Amino acid sequence: MFYFSKTRTSNAKKQMRSKKIMNKKNLFSHNIRSLPKVDLHRHLDCSVRWSTLVELAPQFGISLPNTAGCQFDEFLILEPMKDLASVLKKFTNAQKVLASEEILTRIAFEACEDAYNDGVRVLELRYAPTFIADGHPQLDFNKIHNSLQRGISMAKSKFPMAIGMICIVQRTKSYEIAKKVIEFAVNQNGGFIAVDLADNEEGFDPKIFAPLFQFAKKEGLHITIHSGESPCDLAAQWVKDSIDFLGAERIGHGIQVVRNMDVLNYVQEKKIPLEVCPISNFLTQSFPTYESHPIRSLMNLGLQVTINCDDPGVFGTTLSDDYEVLHRVHGFDSEDFRSCNQVAFNASFISDSEKQIFRDNFF
Repeated sequence: MFYFSKTRTSNAKKQMRSKKIMNKKNLFSHNIRSLPKVDLHRHLDCSVRWSTLVELAPQFGISLPNTAGCQFDEFLILEPMKDLASVLKKFTNAQKVLASEEILTRIAFEACEDAYNDGVRVLELRYAPTFIADGHPQLDFNKIHNSLQRGISMAKSKFPMAIGMICIVQRTKSYEIAKKVIEFAVNQNGGFIAVDLADNEEGFDPKIFAPLFQFAKKEGLHITIHSGESPCDLAAQWVKDSIDFLGAERIGHGIQVVRNMDVLNYVQEKKIPLEVCPISNFLTQSFPTYESHPIRSLMNLGLQVTINCDDPGVFGTTLSDDYEVLHRVHGFDSEDFRSCNQVAFNASFISDSEKQIFRDNFF
């Protein structure tokens, strides 16, 4: 029998403990997909499956390169772009296939199916009627919405999920067009749970749209606003303006509040949840690296943080990929994810009666 010194025994125990921790982390990483999830910020019109996109593209005169790598370059954003405007421009390539009622029904069903297979049980999908309608004169707002609703209804009959839709106003369009979109959303008799203001923030003051969003809120729709995404010194102030003037109950992204502690504290005091999208924020260069993303700091400062995937079709990702990044880079564990999902569940605009049956998954 050999007797180890106290030092060697201590080192051996440390190595064993370290190995156990590492095995536990690896096991958790492999189980990320099975975690029940809430996704509050997912663009339906940017959630087209890659296989569906490749299948449909030739039908609309989109010639595909011969290699998969070149095809990816044509449609997907897999590496950081130089700015948000460049990202938004690339989205238009995939938009061309959203050209018929049948296709819209299909992509809505597939988006829900993909989310369900990734562990999502409470899902909010948002889309911009104007984005889909551009270049597709055969589609009006009603045809677009009814087609998407059919796909979602098909998915709900097959997959146990709570699903709601949010109508997006593109801030880059005119005020008159924005007014038509808001009126359309209000007149859908429960077809939407909320309205949103999206697109490139820089050069488009959110306060201009305040009367439209105040009207929507009076008509019973919830408000979430894309804001504080661009790495701009004014971004934090735009977040505050979105809350004060547009009545935002949640903020899409909002991560640039770290630039202004007064605004950050204001958001924390108001208990406004942030719809954070880590991979998206890196690919759009809201922050230059995953390591520099402030999500952990925001949580430590008491802000209500949720985790979302934004544009899984265009980014070629799933929500589990965002979880994996947070686990690997920021040390998120199951309790961190549970905490964020509890915030998201409570912040979801989907009716309590519909989402209540999934409560036990998150609490």
